[in-house]
Amino acid sequence: MSSLTFAAEALVSLPAADNPHADFSDTPWWLSLVKALLVFVFLLVNTLVVIWFERRVIGRMQQRPGPNRTGPFGLLQTLADGIKLALKEDLTPKNADKVVFALAPAIAGAMAFVSFAIIPMGPMVSMFGHMTPLQLTDTPVAVLLVLAVAGVGVYGIVLAGWSSGSTYPLLGGLRSTAQVISYEIAMGMSLVAIFLYSGSMSTSQIVLAQKDLWYILPAFFSFLVYVVTMVGETNRLPFDLAEGEGELTGGFHTEYSSLKFAMFFLGEYVNMFTVSALATTMFLGGWQAPPGIAAINDGMFNEGWWGLLWFVIKLWSFMFFFVWLRGSLPRVRYDQFMRFGWKFLIPVTLAWVVAVAFIRGAQLGYFGDSSIALAGRQFPVSTLVIVGLIAAAALGVTWVWEGKQAEKQAAAEARQPEEIDPFSGGYPVPPMPGQKLREPSLSIGAGAGAPQTLTDKEASRG
Repeated sequence: MSSLTFAAEALVSLPAADNPHADFSDTPWWLSLVKALLVFVFLLVNTLVVIWFERRVIGRMQQRPGPNRTGPFGLLQTLADGIKLALKEDLTPKNADKVVFALAPAIAGAMAFVSFAIIPMGPMVSMFGHMTPLQLTDTPVAVLLVLAVAGVGVYGIVLAGWSSGSTYPLLGGLRSTAQVISYEIAMGMSLVAIFLYSGSMSTSQIVLAQKDLWYILPAFFSFLVYVVTMVGETNRLPFDLAEGEGELTGGFHTEYSSLKFAMFFLGEYVNMFTVSALATTMFLGGWQAPPGIAAINDGMFNEGWWGLLWFVIKLWSFMFFFVWLRGSLPRVRYDQFMRFGWKFLIPVTLAWVVAVAFIRGAQLGYFGDSSIALAGRQFPVSTLVIVGLIAAAALGVTWVWEGKQAEKQAAAEARQPEEIDPFSGGYPVPPMPGQKLREPSLSIGAGAGAPQTLTDKEASRG
C-alpha cells in the first residue's frame, strides 16, 4: 500500500500543468461544430477505406486478389456492400425486447465516435480566419474520458445479447462484456506510466511532453501491454471470442440484420481507429514528426497541417497491424485468454506502474541528487540503482518461472505410460510418440481368473 501511496504522491508532485495545452480561445461554437462534422466524416471515410484495405491485404496474404471489380481497384466495393446491407430486410425476433433491441446498436455505434473528440490530430492551424487546434476538445482528464466512454459502449454489447431473446446472443454478450471489462483494467493501468512521465492526463499536454522523447522508449512495457489490450478491447482476431462461429454463431449480434447490424460493424472499426489514435497520442508523439524529420529547418514539419499527415501515417500503421494479425493468427481459447489477462497482464502491469513510480521519483530527486556522467549525459545514481534492481528482479522471476515450467514438462513426460489400451475410454485413442499399443483381449470374464469364453462366431473362426 505504501508503494501505491508513493506513486500517487509522485504523480501529484510532477511539474507539468494539469490544464490542456490546446488553446480554444479563438474557436467559436460554429467552428467546433464544423470540426465535429469533419471528425465524423474522417472516421466514416477511413472506415470505408480500411475495410477495402483489409480485404485486399488478407487476399494478398492468402494468394487471392480480393475485391477488384467495383470501382478502380475495387475501392467502391465497401460502399456497394453498405448500400446492399441497408436494403436488407430489418428483422426483429418475436421474443426480443424491441425497445432495447433497437437501442443497443445505437449505443455501440455512437460511443465509438465520442472518444475521438479528445484526440489531438495536429497543432494550431488557421480555419476560416480563426487559429484553432486540430482537436475537437480537451480536458484535464481527457484520457479517463476515453476509458469511461469505452465502459459505456459495453452496455450496447450486453443489451444486444440480452434483448435478442436467444441463447447464443446472450452467451456472446456475456463473453464479450467480460472480455472488454477485463482488458480495460490492464489498458488503464498501462497508461498510468504515461501519466507519471508526462504529469498530466490531458492529451495535448501528453503530446507536448513527447517533444524530445517519445514514450514508447521509456514506457516500452506499457506499450506492449496496451497493444495486447487494444486488440482484446476491440474484439478482433485473435481475440474475437464473442463471435466464435463454431461455438456462438455470430455472438451478441446474431439476431441483427440490415442497418442495426451495420451499426455494430461500424462501431467495431471506429473503435479500432480510436484505440490506434490513443496509442499514437500516448506512445508515438501524437501528431509530431519523427525525430529526424522534426529537426529539419527548425521544426517546419511540426507546424500547420503537417501534423495531420504524421498523425494519419502513425494511425494507419496500427491499422495495418490489426489486419496483419487477422490474416496471421488463429483464434485463441476463451479460458486461456481470460487467464492471461487476469493472472499475468494485470499483476505484471501493476508491478510495472510501481517500478515507474520509483524511477520517476529518483529522476525528480526524491532519493538523492548525486549523478553519474554516461555518454555525455547525467544520470541520477538512484535511478540507475532502481533500474538495476528491477532488471535483477525480472531476471529472477523469469528464472524461477522457467524452472517451474521445466518441472511441469518433466512431470508430464514421466506420467506417460509406455503401453496404452486404445479402447480403455470407450473410443479409440492414438498413441503418443514412443508409446506402444496394448492388444485387446478376448476375455469377457469378471476377473483375471474367470474362464475364457468364445462366441459362436469366434468359435467358427477357430
